[in-house]
Amino acid sequence: MKLTFSDREKNAEFHLLIGETGFEKSSYRAHRKNDLLTIAWNTGQSQRVGVDEQEYVFPSNTMLPLMANQSFHFSCPEDVIAWQFNRDFYCIITHDQEVSCVGFLFYGSSQTMFIDLDQAHQRKIQILFEVFKDEFQQADQVQGEMLRMLLVRLIITLTRLGKQQYAGGEPDTDDHKFQLFRQFNLLVELNYRNQHDVQFYAEALHRSSKTVANVFALYGKKSPSQIIHERIALEARRLFYYTDKSAKEVYTELGFEDAAHFSRFFKKHTNLSPSEFKKSILLKRQKGGTGHSAKPGIPLILSIQSKPGFIE
Repeated sequence: MKLTFSDREKNAEFHLLIGETGFEKSSYRAHRKNDLLTIAWNTGQSQRVGVDEQEYVFPSNTMLPLMANQSFHFSCPEDVIAWQFNRDFYCIITHDQEVSCVGFLFYGSSQTMFIDLDQAHQRKIQILFEVFKDEFQQADQVQGEMLRMLLVRLIITLTRLGKQQYAGGEPDTDDHKFQLFRQFNLLVELNYRNQHDVQFYAEALHRSSKTVANVFALYGKKSPSQIIHERIALEARRLFYYTDKSAKEVYTELGFEDAAHFSRFFKKHTNLSPSEFKKSILLKRQKGGTGHSAKPGIPLILSIQSKPGFIE
């Protein structure tokens, strides 16, 4: 079942999907204004989810935020409840003071985040879900605003849980450090194609590179430079997998000046040269991959993550 709210004048879209068997996104899009952010809740048993070209375990009663430019595929979509919205329905960047999720829950480059729901939060999310469904029956002038209010509550709840589970639950007195952490991630998402050095981001935040590194040490094992480089490598893999761009087109789009530099960078992060990587994609598609259909866009180049965890 798919419940939809739309406001054509404002170009606003909001969807609540309940056990949709064909629920997936299998295309590459970059900087499309009308793309949808997704929050997926696995209400069934543990299943697999492919996000871009990597496969993860999606544990029971966890929630997964997904970016607008990510492709995804669930092994048991009939067990998934999902909320989807575009920026014209609710712009999380404009309203960051309300939800404090930008650069962490969304637009964060450091991890795929599986947010665990204990029994108390399962009940809270279930109640909220029922209120969402009820609101879709109220087709009046304030329906959109009511749905936005419920969405804000959902995002705030997940951000709080995500902070506890993925950011060490830092006390409010250290909130300025968490804000710096989020701001850095967002800047990387906005600038990684042209800016590859930590110093650029540190200066944009009016901090030293050492200060930024110290803040990141509080929240995980990855350094700021790893965050930048892994985001670039991820986009390179996406471009090779989901488009027909040549290696030269890819490395030019990602801010590299020559093929040799890009090839060394890419092999460091994937253990394959660009040409080897493209051949592996073709081979997997010809063989039918790992059991998914071989149509373009379904993730076939997989690495299994046995359980959700901290930044690795």
